[in-house]
Amino acid sequence: MKKMTLAAAVLALSALGLSGCAADAAAPEASPSAAAEQAQSLTFTGTWAKAAEPGGMTGMFGTLKNSGAEDLTVVAASSPAAATVELHETAMGADGSMTMQEIDGGFTVPAGGDFLLEPGASHVMLMGLENGLLAGDQLTVTLELSDGSTLDVEATAKDFAGANESYGETESAEHDGHGTEPTHGTEHTADQ
Repeated sequence: MKKMTLAAAVLALSALGLSGCAADAAAPEASPSAAAEQAQSLTFTGTWAKAAEPGGMTGMFGTLKNSGAEDLTVVAASSPAAATVELHETAMGADGSMTMQEIDGGFTVPAGGDFLLEPGASHVMLMGLENGLLAGDQLTVTLELSDGSTLDVEATAKDFAGANESYGETESAEHDGHGTEPTHGTEHTADQ
């Protein structure tokens, strides 16, 4: 009888040990839901984009809001409407003038705070617009966060006379918004 009780105790402990291993093995599968939670803390309000010609460029603007307890970083963006989408900032050029360029590291939205995207400052840049954008058109952009989660946002295009900023020489600035190639080493104006 003692042998049967001892055998039962060993089996019970072994089963508990195995169930603990199974719980550990399931833990990595929980991380996608944690990643989804990060994207759920981010909203993009007041979104709009400047109307632009087919093949040209436009900028998307608005306010990124983080309702979470940790800083969030938007590291990339994409859109079916554009050949290339980049995150841009205003920076001082070598000659002391302010120019637009791709931002290194993305947009960091502080915990419980905002990050403003506006003409002449940080913005989402869409280049090589397939069909262009007319005032009133809807533009869909997917923002990617540093943890791999994504947020789809909609922006309404509107006519806007400003936002014709100067861009320094960058690999991404292939067109000047009018379908022409810029000369290397020069700045060009973007229909952002």
